Amino acid sequence: MNSGDTAWILASSALVLLMTPGLAFFYGGLVRRKNVNATIMHSLTCMGIAGVVWVLWGYTLAFSDRGMVSLGGVGTLFGDFQWFGLAGVSATEAGPYADNIPHQAFMVFQGMFAIITPALITGAFAERIKFSAFILFTVLWLTLVYAPITHWVWGGGWLGDLGPGPLDFAGGTVVHINSGIAALAAALIIGRRLGFPEQPMPAHNVPMVVLGAGLLWFGWFGFNAGSALAADGTAVNAFVVTNTAAAAGILGWIGMSWFFVKKPSIIGAASGAVAGLVAITPAAGFVGAAPAIIIGGVAGVICYWAVETVLKLKVDDALAVWGVHGMGGTWGALATGIFVGVGFGELAEGVTRMQQIGVQALSIIATAAWSFILSALILLALKYTIGLRVPHQEEEIGTDITQHGEQAYTP
Repeated sequence: MNSGDTAWILASSALVLLMTPGLAFFYGGLVRRKNVNATIMHSLTCMGIAGVVWVLWGYTLAFSDRGMVSLGGVGTLFGDFQWFGLAGVSATEAGPYADNIPHQAFMVFQGMFAIITPALITGAFAERIKFSAFILFTVLWLTLVYAPITHWVWGGGWLGDLGPGPLDFAGGTVVHINSGIAALAAALIIGRRLGFPEQPMPAHNVPMVVLGAGLLWFGWFGFNAGSALAADGTAVNAFVVTNTAAAAGILGWIGMSWFFVKKPSIIGAASGAVAGLVAITPAAGFVGAAPAIIIGGVAGVICYWAVETVLKLKVDDALAVWGVHGMGGTWGALATGIFVGVGFGELAEGVTRMQQIGVQALSIIATAAWSFILSALILLALKYTIGLRVPHQEEEIGTDITQHGEQAYTP
């Protein structure tokens, strides 16, 4: 094992963890003043829930190399309980996924992804979900949606067993398409906020939004460059293209904003940076800087269009999770197949570009279908048992007071 690589993965794990408080600021600034605490609490609670679930059963379901439920010999749906409670996951010896770092270092790095992914979904139902329903949804979603899809792509499951398998360097499919599609299901099933879309619901604190975007950008270097699982040239390339795509995403989004509404939006610039980061995530270890400019810039354009389209359809995805993460991740996954090997990396031996694009498309469809159907089933089960939404009167007062008994700002 390599001590330098281990140090880099531990540092990257800390960077990825910082993304969740960054998301809390980003989402907290976007909501109305009466719902700031409740929105921040969603991200903070994901750190608690996922931090425990991942250790107990999430990691083994996602990464156990003894998969369960075979799809007719094609591959497995999820892992077994080989590593329940981290039994056999060593802090001093390597595991099956990286021979240069301790198994627990790999586990904790992946655990940070498990924390932020359900936190991303919370933007779809901000300002109106019951906290008890949110807790149960997060536990069930991590178990039934996130862990299986992670196993498919990264843990030896059926998608990864395809020849060639999908290219997803740091989570464009596992994290962003997965959370974005789940967010769309949540927005449709939970329904619109009171007064949406007739009543204006502007962000209450734009500087908080920009701070959150900055922390996300900073943490994303660990998210992408850490996924090299080594302090090497692949990590360097991932670091460079991550920054490049985020920069291009800003330009793409504010260009659209400037063209259509005649004003370059500050929130739009922050959202464009996140869109660029989302789109480069699956490609970060497979493309160079020039394709990163295209991937990030196009992401800014596509995600702007997606967010505006959802608004026109009067679907209340409150903080644009599907538009930015769902569509940004979809474009990024396809772009990975289009640009792999341009400036960095290469296509697998014997694989044509069209074959790779086809596998990327299959991974998008499979992930979207599983995520939407299972997320919808979880949400409907909660809706018709404990209920999903706060009562209308409590929604009007605000979820800070009614759900948590605290105000973000005192008079």
